[in-house]
Amino acid sequence: MCSRPEASRGQAGPGRCLVLVLLGLALLLGCARSARAIDRLQLSVGALAHPAFELHDVELGFAAGGSPPTLRIGRLRVGSTQWQGIQLVCPQSSLARDGVACLAGALHAGTRRMPLQVDFKFDPVQRNLRVDLRWPSGAKLSLIHDGERRFEVRLSQVAIDELAMLAAVFDDGAAEVRRRYAASGRLDARLVWTPSPQGGRDIVRVDGRLSEAGFGSEDGLHAAEQLALSFDGAATATASGWDWQLQAAWEQGEAYLHPLYLQAGPVLHARGQVGAEQIHVETASLAMEGVQQLALSASASRNGFTLDTLAVSLAGGDLAVLGPRWFAPLLAPALVERLRFAGSMSAGLTMKAGVLTGVDVVFDQAGVSLAGAVGDRGLAFGPVSGHVPWQANAPTQADLRIEGGHWEALSLGAFDVSAHLEGERARFSPMRVPVLDGVLAFEGLELRRLAEGWQGHAGVVLEPVSMLALTEALGLPPMAGVVSAALPGVRFGSGELTLDGALVVSVFDGYLHVTGLRVSEPFGLASHLQADVEARHIDLGQLTDAFSFGSITGFADLDLKGLELVRWRPTRFEARLASSPGDYRRRISQRAVQNISALGGAGAVAALQRGLLGMFETFGYRELGLRCVLANGVCDMAGIPGGDRADGGFRIVRGGGIPALDVIGYNRRVDWPELVGRIQRVIEDNVTPELR
Repeated sequence: MCSRPEASRGQAGPGRCLVLVLLGLALLLGCARSARAIDRLQLSVGALAHPAFELHDVELGFAAGGSPPTLRIGRLRVGSTQWQGIQLVCPQSSLARDGVACLAGALHAGTRRMPLQVDFKFDPVQRNLRVDLRWPSGAKLSLIHDGERRFEVRLSQVAIDELAMLAAVFDDGAAEVRRRYAASGRLDARLVWTPSPQGGRDIVRVDGRLSEAGFGSEDGLHAAEQLALSFDGAATATASGWDWQLQAAWEQGEAYLHPLYLQAGPVLHARGQVGAEQIHVETASLAMEGVQQLALSASASRNGFTLDTLAVSLAGGDLAVLGPRWFAPLLAPALVERLRFAGSMSAGLTMKAGVLTGVDVVFDQAGVSLAGAVGDRGLAFGPVSGHVPWQANAPTQADLRIEGGHWEALSLGAFDVSAHLEGERARFSPMRVPVLDGVLAFEGLELRRLAEGWQGHAGVVLEPVSMLALTEALGLPPMAGVVSAALPGVRFGSGELTLDGALVVSVFDGYLHVTGLRVSEPFGLASHLQADVEARHIDLGQLTDAFSFGSITGFADLDLKGLELVRWRPTRFEARLASSPGDYRRRISQRAVQNISALGGAGAVAALQRGLLGMFETFGYRELGLRCVLANGVCDMAGIPGGDRADGGFRIVRGGGIPALDVIGYNRRVDWPELVGRIQRVIEDNVTPELR
């Protein structure tokens, strides 16, 4: 009767069939004691259905000769999971007025014996059933049926590896997942399924707690320890599926889910629906540190669990908390330790079919800073206030007000940022950033997101900044004049900034001409710069006065080829300094002679006509020249071309007029740090010239 489909769907069918099955087992247990003339008894049931489970091809058997009773189930379904070839052997059995029992039963799935002990008891009068699965550790899983329709599952101190071992009997993938993530922990939980009476609704309730939990992936990118999670949920059957609600709390522990480091504290409240094809999160709220309110709604397809829609809203976000924990690891993981945030923000986000469709962010007195190397100020902007809306399929306008900032020692004034956003492209209105007493102006600034990351280009002009303000900000000796620059084509992307064309900087009545400029990771700890520099017609009088070097009148040209800076310090170049061509006054003071000699070290001397040093404060010179090739921390020195001497020396200054003066160097290899130290000391040190 129970194998007929209509019986399995009837309201009383499952309970009656279960009674028949267990009464049959009771009969067999009784036969085990009294019926010696019977070789074998067997009761077969085609199907037994319940809203929570189904059994197919059920056989109860007893064979004479002392063999224990055996229950075989061809196929068992619980929820959407199915198992086949289940067999229970009862070595200890009893039949009494209060029911039939099986103690210390052995459970097999196919050819594998499960590593646990099975006890069950059935009361045919009350029609209730209890099955206990026990592990050697003392953990227990209980299945309880009240004889009507209520079905309950209880887990008591069941370890994750014990659950995985049990699941692996039926699904090898479960054991593989546990092995890959080394999952651990203990679970206490209860699930109660209360099927409805005629015309009512089925209700499922679940609650529990996971404790002492942890995991770790083989690659080290995902790990957690000492986790404790509690949960409490319910679901009510509807005509199209289930209405559900859930509360969950992360009570203790910490986790690293690359690149995020997370700590206990969040509490989730959610509700929604589950249908035949989709799972809906009608509303969910997450209480966590640094957020006044965080809510979301979503829907996902049950086929492959793909995300169909998602909407997230955040209000009152504290950037001092959210920035280091969420934004920095996701947006700039290499800078997490150096980024700092302040102020507050609100935001919204939408996705459709797994693709981002909209972002809306409002900043209120926000700030961000990037710490520099030891002793440096780094980069900072703020306070920042404004609105940045973005839609994937519609143009929008972003507007921000930035009250100031700084880049290393350079202070930045307040400025506005206005951008037209369209898809994955942003076009900025002309932007003027005050720098000291000048302005850094951006024209045609445009950013675009490509597969390899963000790329952009702009034209940049530095409007005149006084050298006095600049040198004061940089901690250099005061200098006169102004500095300005024009960069008609600047490109940046993938952590690199390059210059199309030339950078021209006016300084000391001459100019610097920079080509081949390329900067990698300009704000990183491993910044790297490459360029070629030409300086033309530099006024040596202004230059030496600025650095208290003595006095040199005249002009000089400098070629700096293959310049490389690592962390803004020179590591390689080929430099050549020479007098500029032309007819102009050329004089050098006695102090400048001494300081130039000091740069050459102990082997550098000034050759003067004997007896004339005390008679003159300045001397005429014909030309000056110095060459340094820096590589591997050593500077190879040379002087004026064609000025090498027979004694191995090289001329740095060639005298002209009366008195005649030569400055001669002898040390051709100088450690770069030592040479830098000499430059810093020349103002204080005095060198006695060699008189000849």
